[in-house]
Amino acid sequence: MLDELVMAGGTAVVGAMATDSWILARTRVAELFRRRGGEERQQAIEGQLDSNAALVAEAEDGDQVRQTLLPLWQLELRSLLRRDPAAAEELRALIEEIRPAGNSEPKWVQDVVVRDNGKAFLVQGGNIVNHHHGAESATDRTAEPPRREREGGSEGADGAAR
Repeated sequence: MLDELVMAGGTAVVGAMATDSWILARTRVAELFRRRGGEERQQAIEGQLDSNAALVAEAEDGDQVRQTLLPLWQLELRSLLRRDPAAAEELRALIEEIRPAGNSEPKWVQDVVVRDNGKAFLVQGGNIVNHHHGAESATDRTAEPPRREREGGSEGADGAAR
């Protein structure tokens, strides 16, 4: 439940950056952190919010910047909720207030094209753990030696042939 709330909160915060609802979102997020960390924490969060919103506004691809910032805000919100679990209700209210109308769930688009013998490992909003089990293990593979070894050249530490 905490992870879902943190994901929704982070998505709402970064989703509002560089939009018409940004001033409201910025104010509510700063208030949330002030009530749980004082004026100094509020000022630090406001600075971070302003800096992040400027990155989104100046970016050629604002959505890509938002995706990059999302884990940061998830971390901030998770930390806040661990310090003060009672903040969960206030965060839920904040999410509902700043979420765009008609958008109840975050939208993620991921296009992946794999050709030939390629492999793709994908994840959205989480971790990926890859275990390779196959007939060929890493120790069975034979790697081709570097080109300079194949050609019989020898180089010193500075890269110059001797």
